[in-house]
Amino acid sequence: MTADVTRRVLCIDGGGIKGVFPASFLSTIEQSLGTRVADYFDLIVGTSTGGIIALGLGLGLSASDLLRFYQERGPAIFNGNGQMGWIRQLFRAKYNPQALQQALSAAFGSRRLGDSRKRLVIPSFNVETGEVHVWKTAHHPRLERDYAHSAVEVALSTGAAPTYFPTYKAQSGTPLIDGGVWANNPVAIATVEAIGVLGWQASELRILSLGCTTQPFDIDWGRKHSLGKLACATKITDLFMTAQSVSATGMTQHLLPDRNNLVRISPTVGKTRFELDRVSEIPSLRGIGDCEARKALPQLRPMFFNAPVQEDFVPCRPVSEQKEAR
Repeated sequence: MTADVTRRVLCIDGGGIKGVFPASFLSTIEQSLGTRVADYFDLIVGTSTGGIIALGLGLGLSASDLLRFYQERGPAIFNGNGQMGWIRQLFRAKYNPQALQQALSAAFGSRRLGDSRKRLVIPSFNVETGEVHVWKTAHHPRLERDYAHSAVEVALSTGAAPTYFPTYKAQSGTPLIDGGVWANNPVAIATVEAIGVLGWQASELRILSLGCTTQPFDIDWGRKHSLGKLACATKITDLFMTAQSVSATGMTQHLLPDRNNLVRISPTVGKTRFELDRVSEIPSLRGIGDCEARKALPQLRPMFFNAPVQEDFVPCRPVSEQKEAR
């Protein structure tokens, strides 16, 4: 491998309907490039809503297709509980997953994870064993099974956000939930995959990490008083998500010889400005994505978008298929 080779990695956070932001961001980039944005990346990693975007890009959908997916399907996915939703959420998941499954089936059809044209990594979590469950394309000889699973199944498992959607039971019976409980910002997972599994040099990596907007971290009570159960319960998600994202970004910066080779884009917005299921803000999220892409493109073009990747992704053939071919 020559010294001037670079490996470009795209990472996309979880965030429910706030996935409109990265979808809009990438759609605007595509419009400027005149070709699919996925063609410019060697590895795409996404959690929850970011996992849905990653799957779509890998399966050949454009970012514009995915933006339309959120605009057209989002209101139906996050609908049905009205003012009683908060009461329902005390005892069961807020939303029925049927609308999400129907939307994903319409977008992905019967295609499998193994039909992806790009290397993909999609985190979820096994609530039976307490272990991480990471879906991967067959981009390494030891990755023999995930490729056969349907893209819809992978998307439903990484998107099963606790309290919003029920636990997803995989065809194998494995109970899976949103990968955001441990890797909502999957940039560190992507970096480890690139270096530790794919064997790429850290100096080769150029990583674009897209959040779903960021709210200022605010836990005023905790600065002056100890946090009891009630105070902590109202802030615990913000606390965990902020800590995980900051640590993931920091670890990645330490792994890269030049921390400038990681570009993180997740604009800060007002407190409670956007919520995971607030579909009324889809137009605003789209506008912010478009604006941020226009500002960032001059910086991003030489790092990520000067030319499509030159090496095609050729999946490793599973042992079972090798035996059948003999």
